[in-house]
Amino acid sequence: MTSSTLETIQVDTGPNPTISVIWLHGLGASGDDFVPIVRELDLTGLPAIRFIFPHAPTMPVTVNNGYVMRAWYDIVGADLSRREDEAGLRASQVMVEQLIAQEQARGVPAERIVLAGFSQGCAMTLQTGLRHPEKLAGLLCLSGYLPIHTTVAAERHPANQQTPVFLAHGRTDQVIPIARAEQSRDMLKSLGYPVEWHEYMMPHSVCQDEVEDIGAWMRRVLA
Repeated sequence: MTSSTLETIQVDTGPNPTISVIWLHGLGASGDDFVPIVRELDLTGLPAIRFIFPHAPTMPVTVNNGYVMRAWYDIVGADLSRREDEAGLRASQVMVEQLIAQEQARGVPAERIVLAGFSQGCAMTLQTGLRHPEKLAGLLCLSGYLPIHTTVAAERHPANQQTPVFLAHGRTDQVIPIARAEQSRDMLKSLGYPVEWHEYMMPHSVCQDEVEDIGAWMRRVLA
């Protein structure tokens, strides 16, 4: 097993966790970004969970004039569906796979691991989760989209065909328009994935109703 090269923050909800949630942040943020959400989630009735919040590598981001920041892949332009950084997406996919392997080495089976992410982290959750060769517990996808979508049908792994997908977006998102998320939803549904769609009156962020819906979804898929 290859140890992950990513630095992470770990938050356990109790001793001896039997579930892991790997939560990937968005562009320019860090693993710290979603740490506070742990105490806001209603995880009543679930066993102890280990939340893993990795820090993405730093790189120059083209759309931000080459400014160096934490990113899972480069953003070349405002139109996210054109000139995608496929090499960057695939390189980060390997790192996320290493995080999954690391949790398995600690005794958590793949079927008790949730991949979660916001924005770029959402894209990485779908990029990795749909291709992962073992069934995962669920894919939690917030305010993002399905990257390099033209390769998904050929590259997806049947192990995660029935893995629950929580897909959520803000109606007033000006960073990633909701239309892009709707296209991703429709493609996932056309490929037969069990997608649970949520939309909220919010921008590119997280709202309280969404936090409550995430908790309810996690209680269902991890029960």
